[in-house]
Amino acid sequence: MLVVVTREAGRNDALRDWLSPAMTVVEVPLTTTNYRPIAEVSAELAGVATRGPFAVLAVTSARSRDYLDAARLACARDVEVWTVGAVTSAAVATAGFAVTGEAPSATALAAHIDHGPVLVLGARQMRRELADELAARGIAVETVVCYETVPLALDDASRAVFARADAVVVGAPSAWRVLRGELSPATWVVVPGETTAAAVRADHERVLVGWSGEVAARLEALVDGERTRERPQ
Repeated sequence: MLVVVTREAGRNDALRDWLSPAMTVVEVPLTTTNYRPIAEVSAELAGVATRGPFAVLAVTSARSRDYLDAARLACARDVEVWTVGAVTSAAVATAGFAVTGEAPSATALAAHIDHGPVLVLGARQMRRELADELAARGIAVETVVCYETVPLALDDASRAVFARADAVVVGAPSAWRVLRGELSPATWVVVPGETTAAAVRADHERVLVGWSGEVAARLEALVDGERTRERPQ
């Protein structure tokens, strides 16, 4: 069973940990990340801090981890910290913040935040729903961009790997935009949460949500079951 993992080079080890040893895993990154200089983001945070101190910090990706020390200076000492996903929660905790809670997507965070002001850290391409929902409820919100996700072009060798894949692990809508139209309808796409699932489902039917050993076992059973049914009786 061929599974392709598509996060940036060096960021796929955690995925390999929950995939079955019986799977053949190939790494084909679909995106790379351009990080803003920490000094530049720190200066921007110092500027928006005049509208704080922020009572709530929303961190939408673990990629914002290196900017958390600067963000701390703009936040109240008893700041609530909300994150998107378990990976982000772990990164924020490592930086010394107590995580108040997490949600499966940035959009879903809005239901948990009932006061402000709110500081949101994330990507240049982050969806606007969280900030727009908070603003619509009269909650002051500032968004600071920490990084930009840049697509990588597929070469013929990469296309050949995806064409043979039984499953592909896709971590974000930005990665799916690179891969859209390259997969067989029979290929399963495994995503971490509902935001990426929604992006994939717009073009592809076979989607499994969750990055865990349980999902890997389900994937293995689905593929093995289909192969059994295809064998001549």
